[in-house]
Amino acid sequence: MSERPSANAPTLAPAAGGGAAPMPESVHAALPALFISDLHLSEDQPDTVAAFLGFLEGPARAARSLFILGDLFEYWAGDDDLDAPLNRRICAALCALADGGMRIFFMAGNRDLLAGEGFARAAGLQLLADPALVRFGCGDDAPLVLLSHGDALCTDDLAYQAYRRQVRDPAWQAGFLAQPLATRKAFIEGLRQKSEAAKRAKAMEIMDVNAEAVAALLRAHGYPTLVHGHTHRPARHEHHLDGQRCVRWVLSDWHGRATWLGFDGQQFEASSA
Repeated sequence: MSERPSANAPTLAPAAGGGAAPMPESVHAALPALFISDLHLSEDQPDTVAAFLGFLEGPARAARSLFILGDLFEYWAGDDDLDAPLNRRICAALCALADGGMRIFFMAGNRDLLAGEGFARAAGLQLLADPALVRFGCGDDAPLVLLSHGDALCTDDLAYQAYRRQVRDPAWQAGFLAQPLATRKAFIEGLRQKSEAAKRAKAMEIMDVNAEAVAALLRAHGYPTLVHGHTHRPARHEHHLDGQRCVRWVLSDWHGRATWLGFDGQQFEASSA
């Protein structure tokens, strides 16, 4: 199911000449690059954990950059939970990959939005803001790719967007992280159960990206290729905006097997193992 139009798309200030001014690049990265998202790692899903560890030991070794675009974990209660066995294991595996020369980038999703600098140090990776515009290589002709987790594009789901604004507010996060870890975990578990119940009651269409939100994001960044996750609807989409052709790749979620998108500077290719 693809994006749908709505009046709930964000408004961006126009630049001189008509379109929106392109945002500055967030980072430079080397090729080949791999993109993954929505693994939802947890002790309850050992097959997916094993698939991720196998991916880090196998396909990831052939790349020079790895981008994790959110929801790596089913939940992240705070960086003071690094000693949990699963968290420690995943961070150690990522750090080993980074020590071998891989640059790893992480963009928080809705499940692991509390992952911060402590997590980044433990995993040997660099945090990215959402969205992030990445240039692969040097020179003006080096390819640009726009990255996002994707939940900000689901603007038809008004209840979710209100929740998103709340939990991404720095004051709310500071207050939440000040609570004991056990209290935070209990709250998150209750929230997860409510979220699953709410999703069952919602129309599928409002949980997909909004066409106008996608168009506004592409215009704001100079009509690049967009890669995102969140919706669990892997696909390749073409958008024709203002005489420009843009491609949007939606990453797959993981269910016991590794799935990723590769980019060699010329073309993208979806793979699984």
